[in-house]
Amino acid sequence: MIEIEVKAFVEDPKKMERSIIELGATPIGIESQADTYYNAPYRDFGKTDEALRIRVQDGKSILTYKGPKMDSISKTRKEVQTEILDTENMGNILSSLGFFPVATVSKKRKNFRMGDFYISLDEVRNLGNFIEVEITVKDPRNHQEKVETIFKFIAKLGINRESTIRKSYLEMILEKNLTDIRSHVVE
Repeated sequence: MIEIEVKAFVEDPKKMERSIIELGATPIGIESQADTYYNAPYRDFGKTDEALRIRVQDGKSILTYKGPKMDSISKTRKEVQTEILDTENMGNILSSLGFFPVATVSKKRKNFRMGDFYISLDEVRNLGNFIEVEITVKDPRNHQEKVETIFKFIAKLGINRESTIRKSYLEMILEKNLTDIRSHVVE
């Protein structure tokens, strides 16, 4: 499956939620997510632009692999996931194979659905508020057309293409932590 996604910072989440609903999206739930990201012993996922995570969400756990981004304007990438019955044992399996946890990203997510769009308003701990608009497809050949469809949709929300963010929450948290460490060293 190919996940086509565009993300942007949101200054006023309540206003954005009203705008999303006014455009015809249906609220489908609120969830808490804790995503623990792992790195491989034989290659650096940060350098290969891949991700491996265990997501714990409302009592369910999911193992997800995300491949490298497929274009330079969105977060389009291959995604493979499966439900995990025992999160702790899955972590132990990964550790036994040499994988190691890098960071955990915690967020509260409000989800909406509108046609092919899956829309999330995220409140990410230590980062702020964001919107993610996603479409999933099986065939990557027409992904560029779907990216443009998302850009047209977010324009209706007052978000321009130039203000979108290609970095993952993990990348942003790691950068923020590095900046925080450097600022303490300089002081």
